[in-house]
Amino acid sequence: KKCTCNRPGKAESWLFSRFSTGWSCGLHADWTELTNCVPAVMNKKDKKDAQTNGRNFYYITMLRDPVSRYLSEWKHVQRGATWKTALHMCDGRSPTQDELPSCYSGDDWTGVTLTDFMDCPFNLANNRQVRMLADLSLVGCYNFSSPTASAEKERGHVLLTSAKNNLRNMAFYGLTEFQRKTQYLFERTFGLRFIQAFTQINSTRAASVGVGRGVLRGRIEGLNALDMELYEYAKELFLRRYQYSRQKQHQEQRLRRRQERQEERQRLQEQRASSQDEAGGAGAATEDYSSQVVRW
Repeated sequence: KKCTCNRPGKAESWLFSRFSTGWSCGLHADWTELTNCVPAVMNKKDKKDAQTNGRNFYYITMLRDPVSRYLSEWKHVQRGATWKTALHMCDGRSPTQDELPSCYSGDDWTGVTLTDFMDCPFNLANNRQVRMLADLSLVGCYNFSSPTASAEKERGHVLLTSAKNNLRNMAFYGLTEFQRKTQYLFERTFGLRFIQAFTQINSTRAASVGVGRGVLRGRIEGLNALDMELYEYAKELFLRRYQYSRQKQHQEQRLRRRQERQEERQRLQEQRASSQDEAGGAGAATEDYSSQVVRW
């Protein structure tokens, strides 16, 4: 389903998403691709000159518990999903086959076991959230020319720092595990209201995979160590923002009630003053009439 999301009274789109503009920057484009692609695509779509167009873009994203997210992607790939049309654009080009080898031969990876999925060293499912939120230009994109342990550790540190910075500077982000809080923060941030309330669905395909707290979970967490750290950072910041927004809302409500009480008191005072004026006017008229009777 495709939606036309135009500004009121204008043929200009205000929303860039797969449902409004399609995969204009490639399939599941990441931060690196979007920030270099969206402005040009939107200017072309709305026939605007990039030099004179002062449009602001507000990027948003959703994060998920890394273990659940990893298992979900494995199940998705197991059913035949691929990202063959993803561009992975960085510094003006897509990675070569040597830079980004495939984990499988053939059309897809249907039926892949979790062990084989984890064994592929080139699997982009590993630390996907950090990679997709970081500025890949900082580490030479997909160029792994120095695969030493120290170089890999430094690369991971740069990516994680970049992902945290980009996440913190986004207009909004939510967490899959906190649906109602995510809805609340979105509505407070953009002044929009959803027609239906978000629901928390925990019976997912990932949840059906019993990894427990043993060796299997430990290996998945190890493969996604950067994502694990990013998620903890994101959750802490998210809950702080939620608490701040709730406190601010309560302050606004108290201020609004105080103003309403003041306005009500003022209204009552004006009513009493008006009643007194009317009573004073009636008394003066009675006295004037009485004086006339006496004179007569």
